[in-house]
Amino acid sequence: MKKSAEARLSRIAEEVEVCQLCPLAKFRTKAVPGEGDASSRVMFVGEAPGREEDLTGRPFVGRSGKLLTSVLEDLGVGREEVYITSVVKCRPPRNRVPKRSETDTCVDAHLKRQMEAIRPRVVVLLGRTATAKIRGASTLKEVRGKLVKEGGVTYLSTFHPAAILRNPRLKGTFEKDLKLALSARAPRGRFRNPPP
Repeated sequence: MKKSAEARLSRIAEEVEVCQLCPLAKFRTKAVPGEGDASSRVMFVGEAPGREEDLTGRPFVGRSGKLLTSVLEDLGVGREEVYITSVVKCRPPRNRVPKRSETDTCVDAHLKRQMEAIRPRVVVLLGRTATAKIRGASTLKEVRGKLVKEGGVTYLSTFHPAAILRNPRLKGTFEKDLKLALSARAPRGRFRNPPP
């Protein structure tokens, strides 16, 4: 099962790296398919790569990524134990919010297939763009911090780590949201340390 998921994710990553399906391909340095444990029961989905991600080809490695990794570690979960990706795989120019046509294209071509390969038990949607695209919510406020089960998957929307960097008072709520999401994972795919 894990080898099959890894093989599928590897094929998707190869396609992402040469993808020309939307205009964002013109602006990227490197596409950012995603990374992590192909058999993880928990998947994180952000908005789009930023500057550091665009340079490295890895998701959530800039300041936002360092914050996410730190919070996960505080909850007893290593970054390598989850799968991390974003709605769009190429950095929008000037870090603007991705356009609907761009998110539609990338979700249909890549993200849905990643989710099918991994078959996560829990999907954590980081920020408004991921929440709107995957859950159809018009605002983050209406769904943040709530576990919603659909089609055998539990979704939880929370702040994007960039919002925590702008407003550190949100960090406690963000930590509680991640703890709740991690508590909803299936017994299979346990982490080395359960959330406290």
